[in-house]
Amino acid sequence: MNALASQVLKGDQRSIARLITLAENSDILASQAMKDIHPHTGHAHVIGITGVMGSGKSTLIAELTSEYRKKGLQVGIIAIDPTSPFSGGALLGDRIRMMELATDDGVFIRSMGTRGMLGGLTSAVYDVVEILDASGKDVVFVETVGVGQAEVDVVKIADTTLVVLVPGLGDAIQTIKAGVMEIADIYVVNKADRPGVEQTEAELQSLVDISCSGKDRQIPIIKTAAKEHQGIIELVNEMERHQKYLKKSRLFDTQRRKRYEAELVEIIRKRLMNFIFDESTFKEKVEILIDQISKKELDPYTAADEILGKIIK
Repeated sequence: MNALASQVLKGDQRSIARLITLAENSDILASQAMKDIHPHTGHAHVIGITGVMGSGKSTLIAELTSEYRKKGLQVGIIAIDPTSPFSGGALLGDRIRMMELATDDGVFIRSMGTRGMLGGLTSAVYDVVEILDASGKDVVFVETVGVGQAEVDVVKIADTTLVVLVPGLGDAIQTIKAGVMEIADIYVVNKADRPGVEQTEAELQSLVDISCSGKDRQIPIIKTAAKEHQGIIELVNEMERHQKYLKKSRLFDTQRRKRYEAELVEIIRKRLMNFIFDESTFKEKVEILIDQISKKELDPYTAADEILGKIIK
């Protein structure tokens, strides 16, 4: 077995961090290590958390993590921040909000930039989830960037998806437009000590009544005030109930198949893109085609057919 993979399976924090970095950079060493650790994955409960910026997702994750740690469980946290399209950098500020957890050996926190990927995730997130899973983490949180109406990709990777809303922002109405109604397994109304929480809860409940009509499971709505640790135990219990529901109804295996399908497609996409833009012959060809498109000598669809035709051959 790959030496790095062996250390990851033992839970070595430095090795976990190093393999994640290699995976983010699409290093060939990472792909070999990932092949070795894959048979040891599939045990962690992966929880996706999405919602608008300012809804308190990071604080909520910190409180949930503390509760899981009281149960003796190990926790991995993947916090994804938007990458600037101008500088290429990302703030990666979630460690600041989770400072108390950073010194806990039973918690591993990784902040990552989206690196241009849409959907609220980053392309390396599938690898990172598997790395944390294989390293012995019982629960893995995936926090999306929090930009609003384009964050439904988290459902592809999470076993349980939380949609976090706060009173007073009209979020319940936005969920219809965002497509979030289809991905939520649990609604969390955070900052429930604010005025307007009853209205937000009522709006959500009416949406749930419509969408869950005739189904065997109603989407629960949990009210929390993360800073005051209110509703956290109830939310943990609800997430554990959802995990049991998935296994009892055999939806767990279906969900995992969806994740592996999304991961496979992402690996193929990245390798194709690297092949086209890094291979010297293709890179030169792409430049020529772009010149022809700019001069209106060629259209983008014909140019794409030409490139793909060479790959298929």
